[in-house]
Amino acid sequence: MVVMLVIEIINTREVMRKRIGPLGDRLIGRVLDHEAEVEKAVIQELETAFKSFGIEANILSVEGVELMGNRLEVPLKLREQRQVIP
Repeated sequence: MVVMLVIEIINTREVMRKRIGPLGDRLIGRVLDHEAEVEKAVIQELETAFKSFGIEANILSVEGVELMGNRLEVPLKLREQRQVIP
């Protein structure tokens, strides 16, 4: 059995505001990608925790996934599509 976690972080801007203070707040969204920075920090913390518990895992960062109520929407970017009709 495989266990999978999906984590949606919904307050990345506020987290970065607390980390960089009021002067850096102007950089958020212009120079600083708050979502990417928080994502990196969370992945690093997960990796550290997993190692300490002896957990083997693949941590994936996936763009474009949305949580819609109790459903996970995963858009597919198709490189090629063909319809075959005999």
